[in-house]
Amino acid sequence: MENLEGRKAAGFELEGTDRQMHRLDDYAGKTVVLYFYPKDNTAGCTKEACSFRDVHADLLQREAVLLGVSRDSLASHDRFIDRFDLPFVLLSDPDGRTMRAYGAFGEKKMYGKTVMGTIRSTVVIGPDGTIIKHWPRVKKAETHPQEVLAYLRGL
Repeated sequence: MENLEGRKAAGFELEGTDRQMHRLDDYAGKTVVLYFYPKDNTAGCTKEACSFRDVHADLLQREAVLLGVSRDSLASHDRFIDRFDLPFVLLSDPDGRTMRAYGAFGEKKMYGKTVMGTIRSTVVIGPDGTIIKHWPRVKKAETHPQEVLAYLRGL
């Protein structure tokens, strides 16, 4: 997957767990952390979400908006949020259109086989709508949120 840094972020319109439609344009002037993950309530995704939960207050102090995106339904997202007390909005991208626009859906290796699916990745979108940081393939879901926070601290 190619690195998206320096490019204009792709627009999106996705429904969130707050039952609002979320568009990139809604966040003009703000820093947005958009993280893509494969599936609610799975081991790696749970570790990543809980780590984002644990740094969420620090992200807010840096005036960053955190949004998680997967292909799961809002009902699945609701259960995930309730089970792990997640304080941020999850967006449902059932057709994967937004994921594809950000390079977060495609070929990946799973148990040694090549499959099509969601690629765990994250972008930080600057206040002007440009992607200022891109992690095209997150290797360690549990510690990745601390990497994101460290990046934001360096801005």
